[in-house]
Amino acid sequence: MPLLLSRTALSSLPASVAVPRYEIDTVPVGIVHIGIGAFHRAHQAVYTDDALALAGGPWGICGISLRSPDVRERLNAQDCLYTVVEKARAGTAYRVVGSVREVLFRGNDLDAILARMVAPATRIVSLTITEKGYCHDPARGELNLAHPDVVHDLALPEDPVSAIGLVVLALDRRRASGAGPLTVLCCDNLPHNGRLVEGMVGTYARERDPALAAWIAANVTFPSTMVDRIVPATTESDLADVDGALGLLDAAPVVCEPFRQWVIAGEFAAGRPAWERSGAQFVADVAPFEAMKLRLLNASHSMFAYLGYLAGFETIWQVAAQPDFVALMRALMDETTPTLALPADVDLGAYKAALVERFGNPALPHRTQQIAMDGSQKLPQRLLGTVRDNLAAGRPIDCAALAVAGWMRYVAGIDEAGRAIRVSDPLAADFARVVAEHGADTAGLARGLLDLSAIFGTDLPADPRFVVPVTRALASLFAEGAARTVAAAARRQSPVL
Repeated sequence: MPLLLSRTALSSLPASVAVPRYEIDTVPVGIVHIGIGAFHRAHQAVYTDDALALAGGPWGICGISLRSPDVRERLNAQDCLYTVVEKARAGTAYRVVGSVREVLFRGNDLDAILARMVAPATRIVSLTITEKGYCHDPARGELNLAHPDVVHDLALPEDPVSAIGLVVLALDRRRASGAGPLTVLCCDNLPHNGRLVEGMVGTYARERDPALAAWIAANVTFPSTMVDRIVPATTESDLADVDGALGLLDAAPVVCEPFRQWVIAGEFAAGRPAWERSGAQFVADVAPFEAMKLRLLNASHSMFAYLGYLAGFETIWQVAAQPDFVALMRALMDETTPTLALPADVDLGAYKAALVERFGNPALPHRTQQIAMDGSQKLPQRLLGTVRDNLAAGRPIDCAALAVAGWMRYVAGIDEAGRAIRVSDPLAADFARVVAEHGADTAGLARGLLDLSAIFGTDLPADPRFVVPVTRALASLFAEGAARTVAAAARRQSPVL
């Protein structure tokens, strides 16, 4: 049986597998990362791995898992090493990443986690916990004080279950111990994510102790970021492929596309790795890049996920192989473009073309249902901001309305073959209630879902310029199906098809 990946086994890897170009054991922990999932390991940890090789520094990562011990068990058993598998049409590349030095689990490592977060050597606490992990109201961009996790944490602040509660507890202990300033770095797909998390941390801290909130404001910085890399879930086939390529067992590889981007704006309170040496962009304002990614890539991804799943496609590349879907994607991006204000050196046409190519990568089977998860947390950032901007300017919203209707048809819970859809979303119970109330009445279903103010606010449900096209598109999806509805929409947007 092959050996497990480990520091001592690195020398036995084939020459085709890249390995860390620095002494792993000499790198102390300087970053605590909450949410040590596949995306972080394929993105920020890779940038840090490159920065350590190029510039060194005390920037090893302690990864924190909030929900499951699985990642801790897999990574710690192999010295926290893991393989990043970059899949392209032209072939596959393998590299072992060494920047993660330790993994802890909130379930039974809380004391060790807090010790790491409070240690003076820790300079950055970063997060990739997905949109729903922030316990916020997506429509308003504010901490939801009525969220069960937040209610729990305010009642028992020394035993937090939310990421915000954990961060604020650690900051309170840093204040008490004099451990020094800290940077909190959000790397999730949230608009103005640094400012947003700063607001949520401040709200929670004020509920606990106004003096703590004041200390945080004076000693903690919250840069904003835009992150981009397509990272599908790792499959059993991927595990077997990695083991074959390495000649070793790796229980925690991640699979991704070759493309990666990281744009960062803001101050770091106590230093940072030389991420610019590994390709990160430091800019004065991340908002234009953030809007471009959320409104073009993420919006198109969500549209493909809902409509593609309904049309019977399991993966994004299969959806991207359908000319009608690609035409609709291009039309959505064109509809979105007037809402973007980008620096002059950004080639938007090339970016759009690259998105179509990236989505169509058959070596990367990103499941539509994986992207469809947690839509209530994603729609406000990915689609509804564009809708509001276009409505304010009197521009059309037909493509975005169809994407929203695709989400509605999906969360109705039954696919076009009459099978149940496994809807994974924090508001799934609300969706089920609306469906039970309205049954086959598509207008009532649309109205019931639009009345969920946590998603749509109060303005959009009151605007017939939004309600009418969404309701019409939803009726078509039920009557004609996703494939025919998309084909008709593509013809309207591109009459030559």
